[in-house]
Amino acid sequence: MKQARRGILAIVLFAIGALACRKDEVILQEAASSGPTPLQLNVPAWAMAQIHPIYLPADNPLTVEGVALGRKLFYEEALSDDYTMSCASCHQQAHAFSDPRRFSPGTDGSLGRRNSMPVQNMLWDHFFFWDGRVGTLEEQAFKPVTNPVEMRNSWPVVEQRLRLLPDYPELFRRAFGTSAIDSVRIVRAIAQFERTLLSFESRFDRFYFGGDSSALDAQEKRGRNLFFNEAQCSQCHMLPNFQDHAFRNIGLAASPLDAGRAEVTGLSADREKFKVNSLRNIELTAPYMHDGRFATLEDVVRFYADSVVLSTPNLDNHMGAWTSGAMDLDEQERADLVAFLLTLTDPSFVTNPAFSDPD
Repeated sequence: MKQARRGILAIVLFAIGALACRKDEVILQEAASSGPTPLQLNVPAWAMAQIHPIYLPADNPLTVEGVALGRKLFYEEALSDDYTMSCASCHQQAHAFSDPRRFSPGTDGSLGRRNSMPVQNMLWDHFFFWDGRVGTLEEQAFKPVTNPVEMRNSWPVVEQRLRLLPDYPELFRRAFGTSAIDSVRIVRAIAQFERTLLSFESRFDRFYFGGDSSALDAQEKRGRNLFFNEAQCSQCHMLPNFQDHAFRNIGLAASPLDAGRAEVTGLSADREKFKVNSLRNIELTAPYMHDGRFATLEDVVRFYADSVVLSTPNLDNHMGAWTSGAMDLDEQERADLVAFLLTLTDPSFVTNPAFSDPD
């Protein structure tokens, strides 16, 4: 009888143990399946027709949690040495994430030597900064924190500060599966957020890609025809993103203190070549050119119409219309061009609450 009871007890204990193991297995499977939520961007099909394909690094996929963390970090002033400056200080949403100042001041008041570039539609960019000295958003995000004329900080200090702030360990755990905070995860999160800053809802987009002929008025349509034809702007500012990802010397008056792309390559052929910026939201990103020398779009058009320095070494081949004397825009045409450029503004981009300071 006792042996029978022992046999029954052994069977019961085995069953309980098996159930416990099964329960542990289920919990482990649930833990393994939980994690950051993949984020699918909503990109118009026509926007995918870029010269360069989109770049989404395999080691930093977009996730809901990663983007949320990156957004918070983009506005985090603890990244700077004196807690006064964040990425958003020089990349302001109202200005298409650029800086309305000609040169951005660092935390000690020092001024940079180039105008802050807009942060928009970065999925298609393969080079960053005016001289293209880095090839990924992650690399780019490393630079301002330690730059002596920007945030003037060190990464160990930033990492320790974030560890001590109450929200960040949990946000990092959600985004990366660990509460460990280091510079690599910080810049990966910021890059994820920046890749979501997409702008494709301008009046031009409604007109050209959406087929709404009423989206542009008569003057804007004249400006459009000039842009894509006689004025030859579209040779470098190509659809759909109004840029071509090249480095070009456009015949600006000499800037001897800034060799541009040549500072990276060391090649004299690259002297005073700078990255071709997108013209999307150009109305909001003044001042213009790498050194912010032009305050208005009228100034920019006037430069192209009247002041290209044809004797500039390395003048880009696309400036052939100027070297041949074929460029001749009257005052009405210049006004029409500016009117067209204003149709590239995307109001929803600069007011989207998903891109604003979360705190």
